[in-house]
Amino acid sequence: MIIREYAGSDKNRILELLRLNTPKFFSPNEEKDLSYYLDNEADNYFVLVMESKIVGCGGFNLTEDGKTAKISWDIFDPGYQGKGLGSALTRFRIEKIKENKQVKTLSVRTSQLVYPFYEKFGLRLREVVKDFWDEGFDLYQLDCDIESV
Repeated sequence: MIIREYAGSDKNRILELLRLNTPKFFSPNEEKDLSYYLDNEADNYFVLVMESKIVGCGGFNLTEDGKTAKISWDIFDPGYQGKGLGSALTRFRIEKIKENKQVKTLSVRTSQLVYPFYEKFGLRLREVVKDFWDEGFDLYQLDCDIESV
């Protein structure tokens, strides 16, 4: 397993991973948002490679004041889900985030389908907004103090 920084040449594979998880985990309407993100906001975005193939990805972004790190766009090939790779990538990002001593809060906006995954890392549910991402895809906002992770 190799975790490395995202490169622009990875974009097509990342979009393919999203499609493999649509509509089970993502709304079809989210592809344009991910494409924009990859082109404009993927400063701290990473890919997980196994067997010379990208099988997962995820990143984080900092708020303007630098005090909150927001986990973003976690996507895994369905054939590689449930093997601990998502946890490995999340731990990797948490360690990267902790290198920045200005960060105080870890946050994620996800759906009802995967929020329990983030609770395993100590994030706590703070808000639910029904049909936020699309019909049937609710927003689950979680966060925690970075030192508690």
